[in-house]
Amino acid sequence: MKEKLNKEFIIKLSHLKNEPSWMLDFRLKSFEAFLELENPDFGPELSFSFDDILYYKKTENKKENWDEVEETTYQTFCKLGVVDAEKKYLDGVSNQLESEVVYHKNLTEKDIIFMSTDEALQKHPDLFQKYFNSLVDYRENKYTALNGALWSGGSFIYIPPNTKLDRPLQSYFRIDTEGLGQFERTIIIVDENSSLSYIEGCTAKSYAKSSLHAGVVEIFVLKNATVRYSTIQNWSTDVYNLVTKRAITMEGARMEWVDGNIGSGVTMKYPSVILKGDYSSGNCISIAYAKNNQVLDAGAKMIHIGKNTKSNILNKSIASLGGVSNYRGLVKITEQALNAKSTVKCDTILLDSVSKSDTFPKNIVSNNSSRIEHEASVSRMSEEKLFYLESKGLSEDSAKELFILGFVEDFKKELPMEYAVELNRLLKENS
Repeated sequence: MKEKLNKEFIIKLSHLKNEPSWMLDFRLKSFEAFLELENPDFGPELSFSFDDILYYKKTENKKENWDEVEETTYQTFCKLGVVDAEKKYLDGVSNQLESEVVYHKNLTEKDIIFMSTDEALQKHPDLFQKYFNSLVDYRENKYTALNGALWSGGSFIYIPPNTKLDRPLQSYFRIDTEGLGQFERTIIIVDENSSLSYIEGCTAKSYAKSSLHAGVVEIFVLKNATVRYSTIQNWSTDVYNLVTKRAITMEGARMEWVDGNIGSGVTMKYPSVILKGDYSSGNCISIAYAKNNQVLDAGAKMIHIGKNTKSNILNKSIASLGGVSNYRGLVKITEQALNAKSTVKCDTILLDSVSKSDTFPKNIVSNNSSRIEHEASVSRMSEEKLFYLESKGLSEDSAKELFILGFVEDFKKELPMEYAVELNRLLKENS
């Protein structure tokens, strides 16, 4: 049953989760900001109604054994390949259905913290409060405020100093209810000289009524640490995917975003790195494939503060059947970021004459010892190219598929093998 989004609902939600008083206060302040803030004045049109969203749904309590999970839930994650992936190549998994984590298992023997964000609030309150909302402020935009008011689920990870996991950790987010709002909160802290590979998957059933995914991710990469955050987003086309993802790097640290956007009706997502420490680096390689009734507005942001910092953005945009696939990005080299270097490369292919792609870069250099290189290209899948490939014995569909797979080869190389295979499958289904 849908409840009206108001102060009483938020108080009820916080009490249901047995939260401390400071978190309830935070939720209420966030809700006030949500009411005051307007929708973004850039990007795609956001036409869904907040009155039609179901803001919280719990399906079952968290389990650590698949035998204890409800059969329908188990079968859902089996079909998604999540259960099989856990057995083969992961050091830990967290699977969220609707508003809560329903299955979680830590498979590594390393001394790390990996649990749902709700659980971390209860079990590690001091560590939680130190980092929560310190990188993405709830007042930043209407949807960070909405997340602050309603957050539920997500992953909390702490990797202690001098720790390197042998295999990735993975979280999977699934929406199975019509018109649901999913507001997970993910916080990752990787301490000095440590490394983490983290994989995120996202899917939803398709319905006539719009759903909303408005997650927030905060990542802290401490001195000489490394984080790679890989995402394959394949939401159904009735989902508005409006997320805020940000990392901060300390001295000598490295942050890598590997970001794939295949699904959703509307996406606004710009993974960011604040390069605070000297000699730290940030990298974002992403693809967005938009088809009919899809507007994917994606990109990256790199903010250089430390000296001798480096960043690299590689964006691949594909549009077909009237889809819109845009790049929107920011590189800002501050006055104190001496000898900083940044490279931005945006490549686009249009598979027909009715699709569209625009590039909205913003590059700022505030000192004379730094530089930004920006390169962009747009090409069309022409009749001549199709004819050439078909003359080699390929059908038209196979020729388009081959063209697309070649175009995203740089992106696939950055994914774990199993996810590269999954990306191939999704691209073939969409081509």
